Amino acid sequence: MPESEQKQEQELAEVQRAHWQQTYGEHPGMYGEEPSEPAVHAASLFHAAGARDVLELGAGHGRDALYFAREGFSVTATDFSPVGLDQLREAAVAHAVAGRVTTAVHDVRESLPLADASVDAVFAHMLLCMALSTKEIHALVDEVRRVLRPGGVFMYTVRHTGDAHYQVGTGHGDDIWEHGGFAVHFFPRPLVDDLAKGWRLEEVTAFEEGGLPRRLWRITQTLPR
Repeated sequence: MPESEQKQEQELAEVQRAHWQQTYGEHPGMYGEEPSEPAVHAASLFHAAGARDVLELGAGHGRDALYFAREGFSVTATDFSPVGLDQLREAAVAHAVAGRVTTAVHDVRESLPLADASVDAVFAHMLLCMALSTKEIHALVDEVRRVLRPGGVFMYTVRHTGDAHYQVGTGHGDDIWEHGGFAVHFFPRPLVDDLAKGWRLEEVTAFEEGGLPRRLWRITQTLPR
């Protein structure tokens, strides 16, 4: 990658990190306490697969991580916002699930802070469609594969190119568009298929969320045994 492009990616990442820090600080618990619909669906899949240890990427202030803990899973919740994770830990104490929740400040552009084959399931709601390049997304999915045990389940959601905000606002290349201060990598379907190579692709389900509404895919893929 040319040095100028690499610098632009790093600058965008820093701006987005600062933006999320400020957002969580100004709007604590901004998504409420109820779990997202994808998390409820994921919990049923994880239970059916016999999962015990769940990794959530981009947990934010923790509404889904707390739900997984209440469902009886041991949860490792990561996010690049210390402010969001502080709120998650406080809520875990309030919900009496602190013993089942571990947090780690982590940027998904770096290797995951877990050992090989150490978790049964991974969940990421709209994390892969943040301001990540296609190369960074592939590297992240490779890391997910590394930390999952054979037969493990990876469920993620992403906004896609059919979303109303696709090609709206400031374009950063690589299908990344910034609108209202938030940068989103809108997924084309071929990217979903590329990320599933070497996995068993279980589902690609379209759904909508929020008042716009945001248009997303829910993707579930399983690591072969």
